[in-house]
Amino acid sequence: MRTEEIKNEIAALNLAEKLLLVEDIWDSIAESNAELPMHEWQKQELDKRYEEYKSGKLELRDWQTVHEELRAKYK
Repeated sequence: MRTEEIKNEIAALNLAEKLLLVEDIWDSIAESNAELPMHEWQKQELDKRYEEYKSGKLELRDWQTVHEELRAKYK
């Protein structure tokens, strides 16, 4: 099936069906996440940050705190 045909099929769906389709698509992306290519520099950076985390050198903050700080900074 070609892209235009797929778009036409999706357009014919009701909202609930579209939402279920999106969920299925995201699930399939998540399942194949390990197959996504990663540059060597990205892997090295992640490895470095993980080592910093394990050694206690990395300051962790919950997302709510980060969110509040960003909202205050860019208000």
